[in-house]
Amino acid sequence: MNEAIKKPTAFLIDSSVFVFRSYYSMSTDLLDIHGNANHAVYGFARFLIRFIKQTNAQYIGAAFDEALTTSFRNEIYPLYKANRDPAPEDLKLQFKLCQKLTKLLGISVFADNSYEADDLIGTLHQTYADRGHNICVVSADKDLAQLVRPSDWWWDYGKTKPLGFRALTAKFGVRPDQICDFLALAGDQVDNIPGIKGIGTKTAQVLLNHFNDLDSILSRYKEIEFLSLRGAKSCQLKIQNHHEDAKLSKQLSQIVLDAPLENDDIIKSKVSQEPLIAFIEEMNFGPMLRRELLEVANA
Repeated sequence: MNEAIKKPTAFLIDSSVFVFRSYYSMSTDLLDIHGNANHAVYGFARFLIRFIKQTNAQYIGAAFDEALTTSFRNEIYPLYKANRDPAPEDLKLQFKLCQKLTKLLGISVFADNSYEADDLIGTLHQTYADRGHNICVVSADKDLAQLVRPSDWWWDYGKTKPLGFRALTAKFGVRPDQICDFLALAGDQVDNIPGIKGIGTKTAQVLLNHFNDLDSILSRYKEIEFLSLRGAKSCQLKIQNHHEDAKLSKQLSQIVLDAPLENDDIIKSKVSQEPLIAFIEEMNFGPMLRRELLEVANA
């Protein structure tokens, strides 16, 4: 046969999303043997069990945000994510425990003080795309949609089914490859990315659907007043006067594809049961969760 063997899909998990969801949705009465809250760890364990059972993933990597204030983006723009409250201390501890559990289940963990989880996922995406894999980015973050190629998926696990290139275009009103330029125009309140003041999501969509990319918008801004767009002349002035804001915002929203990784291996590895059992006991997990964790560990 001349046809190449299709490589398995690589699943790249934006883990912080699922840790946060567990932290804010699970009962805080859940405690480990030391009396510390471990509800985020419990919920994250349940997420991993469901995900592994459903996907039977062979290639799977989990990226975590190590810190909110030390990424290279804060050096470019000190106000980046400055609108966020500091993480509670018990959540910081539970993040570390979630990383530990992920490793104990044979899943590669990626975290860095300078690069965010998005950048680590972007770099792994580039690596495995180059190796011929289709890729599923597991996240609720629209920023990561910018990575999705026509052969890939974006999956807000537990909320939606996996969405491909066309479905994401319908969801966000721009193509996945335009998401970065979209954020450069409209900004992002969640990450405190300024964008161009007064350019909302609808206007950004219209501009990108007409001009295709940010560079064309900035170089051909004089054409905007002739568009069938409410407030076209005002929009033209905003673009004309805020080129640098748009360029800065694109720099902040663009995912890095070449972050330094010590190891890019994401093949699910064989699990040693003794450390996993010790972790389960320390976390004070019940018999059902214990059984399910041991089952997926050897899947």
